[in-house]
Amino acid sequence: MDNRKPVKIVANRRQFLCDTFSVATSFTIGGAFAALTGRLAHGESQLSFKRKMVEEDLVEAIDETTGLGLLKLPRGFRYRSFGWTHDEMRGGSPTPPAHDGMGLVSEKNGVVTLVRNHEVNGTAVAIPIVGSSFDAKGGGGCTSLTFDTKQERWLESWSSLSGTVRNCAGGVTPGGNWLSCEETVVQNGDVRDNGSYDLDQVHGWIFEVPSAGQQRPEPLREMGRFSHEAIAVDRNTGVVYETEDNNNTSGFYRFIPNDRDRLAAGGRLQMMKVIGQDDLCGGVKEGAIFDVDWVDIADPMRAHSPNTSDESGVFYQGKSGGGTTFSRLEGCWFGNKRVYFDATSGGAAQVGQIWAFDPVEQKLQMIFESPGAEVLNMPDNLCVSPRGGILICEDSDYGKYAKQRIHGMDQEGHLSLFAVNNIQLTGQKNGFQGDFRNKEWCGASFSPDGEWLFVNIQVPGITFAITGPWKDTLF
Repeated sequence: MDNRKPVKIVANRRQFLCDTFSVATSFTIGGAFAALTGRLAHGESQLSFKRKMVEEDLVEAIDETTGLGLLKLPRGFRYRSFGWTHDEMRGGSPTPPAHDGMGLVSEKNGVVTLVRNHEVNGTAVAIPIVGSSFDAKGGGGCTSLTFDTKQERWLESWSSLSGTVRNCAGGVTPGGNWLSCEETVVQNGDVRDNGSYDLDQVHGWIFEVPSAGQQRPEPLREMGRFSHEAIAVDRNTGVVYETEDNNNTSGFYRFIPNDRDRLAAGGRLQMMKVIGQDDLCGGVKEGAIFDVDWVDIADPMRAHSPNTSDESGVFYQGKSGGGTTFSRLEGCWFGNKRVYFDATSGGAAQVGQIWAFDPVEQKLQMIFESPGAEVLNMPDNLCVSPRGGILICEDSDYGKYAKQRIHGMDQEGHLSLFAVNNIQLTGQKNGFQGDFRNKEWCGASFSPDGEWLFVNIQVPGITFAITGPWKDTLF
């Protein structure tokens, strides 16, 4: 372990280019994350420059689309909702439920295109689509949607991937496509007499989705069949990093493509091996730095362990070579030549850790570990802000802090509250009724100019475009 204090790097807005925007140029963020000292965990609550926000500082903000008070935000912020579950899309089909990961894949004259996952689990009817579905029994997939940042209005949406299952998160490629990840290895087809199965009838894959939609879905099989969560592409090398969300059998992976511009050409899958650390699920000192190595996965399509029906076949291949265990890896993002990812239930309090990996130095650093649910409760999707901070979406379903929040983390490692789910409905929109304040945030991405944040609430299924005085925030 290396406990040296890294050098602080200051980011500025001119350097920013959102990683969800499909341009080959890389962007930088505040590398000062590498110098975190855990001040928040030790009780510091006031900052010398801008004041940390807490829930009492937020106000109920009215949706400019429906007139409903769906979110609590800092004063001066406003938003428009779109793409509610059951809303009609292009062609007349309804918007699928269970909105999850989302990425911004293109921009032209102020009109941005996003691709959004739908985490529909189990056997269902495939989303209607122009083209073909991967599996007629798979109810998950993706929809694409457009927003005009100049006119400040949503335009339309349409189906772009159909016949998949439990599409959780993903990530954007430098070429402008969305990688949609299945968080399951369910098989909807029949097992043959000899125990084998048709790979076109099983799930657990990553799919590449062009912004205009995919006519013939083809899984990227060599990227592995396991309980995927998110990906991040190193724009300097083309290496794709992948997280696994499978309780305490989660690994961190990298896929080295044979052709960085064509992932379907295959490549090599490896699992991270943190030197001297078999398991990093428990408490880790903030700022701790570890050397890493990588373990080859011999059979990336083997979803199950020998003689078992679990979903950890890829994980145990890596584990047998010395790979390191994490606790539910979810969000993943590339910036400042680093890959940031979170362990949703990691740490001594089991409520979350934020990690940073330097692929040049081959170093892994603990940058934040939540001391309790009141501070940060189970981080899920994350993204980088144009001001050099990290935006963190919560996904927790229990307890006093069940109201789901978005936090911002500044370059010094301080957390500041940005948004609270305030959705309570009595049939005003598409017949939805109930208290949805404990439903997760997901899919956060910024527009290229940094003025708009696009984000989802998974249930009842809503997408938001949020704007406001970002310069006044800590992150």
